[in-house]
Amino acid sequence: MTRAEMLRHAEEWIAAWNRGDVERVLADFAEHARFASPRAALIAGQAELHGKAAIGAYWRRAIEMNGVPRFRLDSVICDPERREMMVIYDRFRDGKVTRACEFMRFGADGKQIEGEAMYGAEREITMAR
Repeated sequence: MTRAEMLRHAEEWIAAWNRGDVERVLADFAEHARFASPRAALIAGQAELHGKAAIGAYWRRAIEMNGVPRFRLDSVICDPERREMMVIYDRFRDGKVTRACEFMRFGADGKQIEGEAMYGAEREITMAR
């Protein structure tokens, strides 16, 4: 993937999540992908999920329990040679915002083979004066 393709992927990823379109997010994953998240442990019973079907089941359940997420893209760090990127974003929920990032690794075919979500501290949303 080129840097431009990675940036486009990040924008489309954020847009798909904001629509609650799990199928669109999953379309970019390889069947054998691995995904890790501390939130997966709470919902799926394990922090590391293996396979596109398990990842999709976790995300559908998370939306069922918590509603469609609202993300705002902050920045993207790309390493095209290693086929890796980090998407940095804000997650809004219940009047609070959490800084988050998602590590993504892609195979030679452009499909995501690995992902890991990481979260910062949740804080109240404040209005600028």
